[in-house]
Amino acid sequence: MTTPVPEHCVTRSKVRVRFCDTDMMGVVHHSNYIVYFELARIEYLRKRGLDYSSWVKMGFHLPVIEVDVRYKKPAYLDDLLTVEARLTTLSRVKVGFDYRVLRDGPEGEQLLATGATLLACVGDDHAPCRMPREAEAVLLAQELRAGEIHA
Repeated sequence: MTTPVPEHCVTRSKVRVRFCDTDMMGVVHHSNYIVYFELARIEYLRKRGLDYSSWVKMGFHLPVIEVDVRYKKPAYLDDLLTVEARLTTLSRVKVGFDYRVLRDGPEGEQLLATGATLLACVGDDHAPCRMPREAEAVLLAQELRAGEIHA
């Protein structure tokens, strides 16, 4: 049995499915779920005072080095989705997140997709580097209380 993730460890972002998100079958194209993950991840960091654009100005970047998506049910034009992001991995040079994409329906919340990303901290030269200590400290302070982060 999975222990529920404390509320402070999950960021929920709302995304409305646009026409350009859909494919010829009228469902959200599979690649857009990765975009939704990115939106939720950036909001996760922002809510903890870690504005990604500030990192870039300091010469740090977080490229995605691994991505995994599991599709459960389709999303359609104009659906209002909730994308949950949760920190799962934190080391000096890597950070990982899990995601859930949900839609409210007549029977309650429906799970549409799950996923995960792993990001590496790199400098302007694209070489791996240590995450800014301030960012690492903020993430650790916020999340270690949950006891679910892999270092």
